[in-house]
Amino acid sequence: MKALITGGAGFIGSHLADYLVRAGHHVTILDDLSTGRLENVRALEGHPAFACRIGSVTDERTVAEVMSEADVVFHLAAAVGVFLVVQSPVRTIETNVLGTEIILRQAAAHGRKVILASTSEVYGKSPKVPYSEGDDLVMGPTTVGRWSYASSKAIEEFLALAYWQEKRLPVVIVRPFNVVGPRQTGQYGMVLPRFIGQALRGGPITVYGEGRQTRCFSHVRDVVDVFVRLAEHPAAVGEVYNVGTDSEISIKDLALRVVALAKTGAAIQFIPYDAAYGEGFEDLQRRVPDLRKIRAAIGYQPRVRLDDIILELLELGRAQVEHKGPTIQQSHTNPRQPGPLR
Repeated sequence: MKALITGGAGFIGSHLADYLVRAGHHVTILDDLSTGRLENVRALEGHPAFACRIGSVTDERTVAEVMSEADVVFHLAAAVGVFLVVQSPVRTIETNVLGTEIILRQAAAHGRKVILASTSEVYGKSPKVPYSEGDDLVMGPTTVGRWSYASSKAIEEFLALAYWQEKRLPVVIVRPFNVVGPRQTGQYGMVLPRFIGQALRGGPITVYGEGRQTRCFSHVRDVVDVFVRLAEHPAAVGEVYNVGTDSEISIKDLALRVVALAKTGAAIQFIPYDAAYGEGFEDLQRRVPDLRKIRAAIGYQPRVRLDDIILELLELGRAQVEHKGPTIQQSHTNPRQPGPLR
């Protein structure tokens, strides 16, 4: 197939591009490089099945041009990361909502299937755990900017499903839970790469709040596999799916695990939320997905354990420090070599 990946120079998008090119598909990425990096797709440069277009999903003329050459669209372009969301709420809302509206409108005009990357954030602060796709969404007040990202992604979902119901545009919505792996940066608040970098520098590892909040971390290779399998699954059209792992760990225990595996003796420092994000910031105490729907649809089972993820990132981090081999933002995989990524 001919695939268009918006946000294709980003963390997940670049791994998806690798996956598709390795599988024999043609890939065009569209990225404005606001958070994506050309280094993430450097290994694909010059490959006959790969093309890179620098531009924004909010530019309808550019979107129309790249859409006309695609069979399926993986829409991953978005403003992401807690720091970015809190610091740039206008950019967050405009990029997410306006960009998705343009993608859907052009996909409908060209008759293209859309795989929409949403987020576990749409569940808001619902007290019901684990989160199931049909659960109520519980958002905080509009006066707390932290909820602008979750609300904008929820609007994206409503809009995508409206296009399916009203215009029969084939859409599939995927809600990833805490995806981690090579190429992810801690620059915008992503916790695991931040912990890895701090541990390798000798600490301290900074934990926000008391560290009791829990998350479920899944490897990016497991997640991009799901994106592709759902794109190829006819019964997935018009549906919403959680993806991730339901293995839960507290942020404090995650920090301790990184320290143990890094063997650098780094100390752990606890920082109040207000000091990290500003007054009034709200965090979720638990975020755990119900994976029954995705398992029933495609037999999904995460393959990469958290310890293996941490060890992989530590190895890449050490290579970066020593200026040998791939950096922490790069993957071991070579997209020119055949074989599955999963």
